[in-house]
Amino acid sequence: MKAVWKGAVLAVSNNTVEVEGNHYFPLDSLCMEFFEPSATHTTCPWKGVASYYTVKVSNARNVDAAWYYPDPRPAAERIRGRVAFWHGVEVTGA
Repeated sequence: MKAVWKGAVLAVSNNTVEVEGNHYFPLDSLCMEFFEPSATHTTCPWKGVASYYTVKVSNARNVDAAWYYPDPRPAAERIRGRVAFWHGVEVTGA
């Protein structure tokens, strides 16, 4: 799988985990030069508290376009150490 925004490849992995239609990429598959931490947090009843990254490509910023669960609840343990995308980030088969 591949995550792309504004022509930049954000992540590539053949080891994603799909949950609720979202592919969660391993942290080590991310090109971290395109990510900056966000102060945003949300809560999912069964996954726990999510943290976010803002994606930056050239001068463009996609606020909170990636999210992850640093300490997922037991039911979502399989997405620990993984990141998913939205807000226009294209996730396709590589």
